[in-house]
Amino acid sequence: MRIATWNVNSITARLPRLLAWLESSGTDVLCLQEAKVAEEQFPAEQLRELGYESAVHATGRWNGVAVLSRVGLEDVVKGLPGDPGFDGSVEPRALSATCGPLRVWSVYVPNGREVDHPHYAYKLQWFEALKAAVAGDAAGSRPFAVMGDYNVAPTDDDVFDPAFFEGSTHVTPAERAALASLREAGLSDVVPRPLKYEHPFTYWDYRQLCFPKNRGMRIDLVYANAPFAKAVSDAYVDREERKGKGASDHAPVVVDLDLDV
Repeated sequence: MRIATWNVNSITARLPRLLAWLESSGTDVLCLQEAKVAEEQFPAEQLRELGYESAVHATGRWNGVAVLSRVGLEDVVKGLPGDPGFDGSVEPRALSATCGPLRVWSVYVPNGREVDHPHYAYKLQWFEALKAAVAGDAAGSRPFAVMGDYNVAPTDDDVFDPAFFEGSTHVTPAERAALASLREAGLSDVVPRPLKYEHPFTYWDYRQLCFPKNRGMRIDLVYANAPFAKAVSDAYVDREERKGKGASDHAPVVVDLDLDV
């Protein structure tokens, strides 16, 4: 069984690449982030023609998450219980579903913007709500994973130059402590380092030739419980999908599992 997570940075802009990637990659379950469409505009029919059911939580121009599955899609829950919201609204940043033998969450953690910005405090509160929401499934016997764009690089090895990011979000002790606290709920990072290259980054800014220079960050993560982790047979970042015209600024993160569908 092959599952993946991918921040597509607009499913409308990325649809031809997404459809081609699904056909070529053999992915059974895909968690998407930054759909950037209203639910009624989500390309469910085109995905259905490839054999994928879709669960979507999105409201329009910003944010938006989804789960695509060709192995079943049940018990869909939109939103994060206890979501603290930001500036008076609750944003579409989390969606969970059961896909065959496993349950997954697709999450798009708030960016935080700047350390002294209210969005940063919101980010830390959101992490607390996420930990509370996933604790039960994390401790269960069913394979379970929280997948998506966490907007945090777990360690200094997960950025191209720690000094470059000093004082910025994504690398602060509080954000990394939030990740550590989430792992304490019974989850572990199942994408090992190193993979097929020294720094398996997942995000590269569009500006300043960051991708050709490999000036990236590893912020797209798969955190999973013990039954899921035991089933992992391979994991990789599909850097090829970051190349070329019309690419997202994130690459898919792919995990293979020895599980019966």
